[in-house]
Amino acid sequence: MPEVNEYGQPVGDLVAWSPRRRPEPVTLPGAYVVVEPLAVAHAPALHAALCGPGDRPLWTYRPTEPPRDVGEMAALIEVHLAAADLVTFALVPRGERAEGIASYMRIDPATGQVEIAGVLFSRRLQRTRAATEAIHLTMRYAFDDLGYRRFEWKCDSLNEPSRRAARRLGFRYEGRFRQHMVTKSRNRDTDWFSVTDGEWRQVRAAHEAWLDPDNFDATGR
Repeated sequence: MPEVNEYGQPVGDLVAWSPRRRPEPVTLPGAYVVVEPLAVAHAPALHAALCGPGDRPLWTYRPTEPPRDVGEMAALIEVHLAAADLVTFALVPRGERAEGIASYMRIDPATGQVEIAGVLFSRRLQRTRAATEAIHLTMRYAFDDLGYRRFEWKCDSLNEPSRRAARRLGFRYEGRFRQHMVTKSRNRDTDWFSVTDGEWRQVRAAHEAWLDPDNFDATGR
């Protein structure tokens, strides 16, 4: 039962809280992937990984179309780097070149919440240990290093792979914001998911158990 104040009104739990640091474009090394600050130098690798002849479906739910060449990819990267409300990373599997991107956005150090957004995995990166670990590393940085209270995931309500990924990674569904935005001249309803600091310990343990090398057979399954 919630605490009741002197006026007979229910109130939230007391929280010993002070504002946290803003996420920075740091390097987050993992066993299978390195999450590193996005740079224009990643443009050739990202264009090759994300903009091939069969890759247009990767961009369906994104606000932009796939860059037509390396120069357009570099320009898109520069837009990300210039955005004051974004901290964007390249996702680089160990021993390979960049295969994806992800950003922190809606960053609120005063209340300790942040969203992982714009997650884009190449087809080679999808459904791999490196992909799971990339999200795990961004969550670990927010919760363990910065002490944030809330980590969000949002997606187009029609983007079923993103919805499944959120649930698999331990995010809880919170609801649907109807007519939340217009993307590429189409309506977008947005589904909201989150993990809180109170849930993170269990979620982190589940991630670590799944990522353990002993969890995989000789073929990597």
